[in-house]
Amino acid sequence: MIRVTLERPWLEARLPRPMRALSWAPVGGGTTMTDRVLWREVRNADLTPDFDALGWFEAEMALRAPGAVGLMTSRDIGGWHEAVAQVEGIRAHALATAGLSNAEAVGRRLPWHSADYGTINLLVAVEGGLTDTAQLEALSVAVQARTAAVMEGGLQLATGLATGTGTDCVVLACDPGRIRHAGLHTAVGEAVGAAARAAMTRATADWLAWRAAKRQERDIHDV
Repeated sequence: MIRVTLERPWLEARLPRPMRALSWAPVGGGTTMTDRVLWREVRNADLTPDFDALGWFEAEMALRAPGAVGLMTSRDIGGWHEAVAQVEGIRAHALATAGLSNAEAVGRRLPWHSADYGTINLLVAVEGGLTDTAQLEALSVAVQARTAAVMEGGLQLATGLATGTGTDCVVLACDPGRIRHAGLHTAVGEAVGAAARAAMTRATADWLAWRAAKRQERDIHDV
């Protein structure tokens, strides 16, 4: 359902047709009709406190993909993961990248200066026409799946078990329609949750493996 193209520094997710996308993305957030969601990889060194990252990103998106939803990350976008789930004829396709350098335990934020940049970006596309309220419910399920996958990764912080990062974004794309419910008891909710959780589990494991390799490399260098 989602066609993925990697052209650094961009990762493009092409939807099968213009769909209604609901998110809090920095570009194209809220509710918008679009057939594309783009990730833009940035370097931590570029994100200085005095840099207008949002203004810069809006200009970049206007040139690259006007009308699309835009996400930013300092995670290597080559580390993207996807998963598909189908339940009772409802198909969901999830695409995720995860960087937990700025991980947080919900309700117990760390001082900003103690965190690096990272971020989790998750897109879930659903083949099924949802009402506005059902889409909002489906988005909440995707967020639950994100949190469950991160917690299963077991990243321990000074404030507790990581539940996400301070800059996560989740996008839920679907066709407008008449399906009124998308919670955990429904086929839509199960499909969305399964796809999102699987993609996020893989993306989280990928980042944890990357961090372990970096630490081992540093330890060898120090010796």
